[in-house]
Amino acid sequence: MDFAPNRSRRARIGHAVLRRLPLAGTLVGLGLAGWLVATNDLAAVAAAFGKIGFLGLAAVVLARASAILVCGVAWARLLEGLSAAPASSCLVLRFVREGINVLLPVASVGGDVLGGRLLTFWAVPGALAAASVLADMLFQVGTLALFAGLGALLLGQVEGAAAAELANWTGRTLAVAALLLVGFFALQRTGLVRVLEEKVAALGRRFVREAEIQPAPRPQVQGALDAVWGRGRRGYLAQSFGLHALAWLFGVAEVAIVLACIGDHPVGLSEVVVIEALGQAIKAAAFLIPSGLGVQEGGFVLVCGLFGIDSGTALALSLAKRVPDVVLGLPALLVWQNLEARRAGIGPAATPR
Repeated sequence: MDFAPNRSRRARIGHAVLRRLPLAGTLVGLGLAGWLVATNDLAAVAAAFGKIGFLGLAAVVLARASAILVCGVAWARLLEGLSAAPASSCLVLRFVREGINVLLPVASVGGDVLGGRLLTFWAVPGALAAASVLADMLFQVGTLALFAGLGALLLGQVEGAAAAELANWTGRTLAVAALLLVGFFALQRTGLVRVLEEKVAALGRRFVREAEIQPAPRPQVQGALDAVWGRGRRGYLAQSFGLHALAWLFGVAEVAIVLACIGDHPVGLSEVVVIEALGQAIKAAAFLIPSGLGVQEGGFVLVCGLFGIDSGTALALSLAKRVPDVVLGLPALLVWQNLEARRAGIGPAATPR
């Protein structure tokens, strides 16, 4: 019995489902955002947002730009000594990755995948570009988990059943995230990527005529990952990890700036850390919803409420944090399109050896 048609049909169905996930996530996010708008006082939101002012929003944009630059440097450290590409390429593409993730209807990793492809325009081998993005994403998510853990610990000091319940939920979620991170790290370090590459290559050979089969290239991504995680590169890895951890603190600055400008609810540093850490954790948990649309707003309403901050102020805070998405994201998308148009002038990708 020939199972090939059934396999092909299942593959088409799976591909169609994956293509529609971002759209489904967008619709869910729009629904949640619409519900938040319908159940809150828009006049109060507008009044709170108006108090932030131009200078306050400019400071928020500056803080976000600083965070993205730090993340770009962290990515560049992973490539130090492995590629001749200038660090500036990682800085530029880090803005592009962010712009795609926050402005386009893709899951929150779509910009990262595309960023790896764009890095090959600077003559970085495709395998090394992919490996650097995988390691960079691991550090980004790992430091977010630590940051969220700090927020959960601080929240545990807050009195009230709601705070205790959210702290416990965060702890359980982080325990699951830790297992996933360990698995993601093991995937990169135990040679499983090589096995997956070989399986994919073998599968591809089954769907072409024998006369069309070319000698299969030796799997490259695992070798590039081994180079990135090399024992002699611990200094670069530590620097990248530390820079990613630092980048999350700029988000704390964003929250502090906005709440200080609004001025209706004075909060301390620990409260600001909890708001940003758990807000980012809730948004990351809904990574299938593009830019956490609606989820970020709901998360801030939930966490801010624990400190007596009304929903109007919480939604104004979320809107203020959306401003850098647009101000920095739109130019980043234009840079992306310019890079695509000028690909031949930037330089061909090197052929992996």
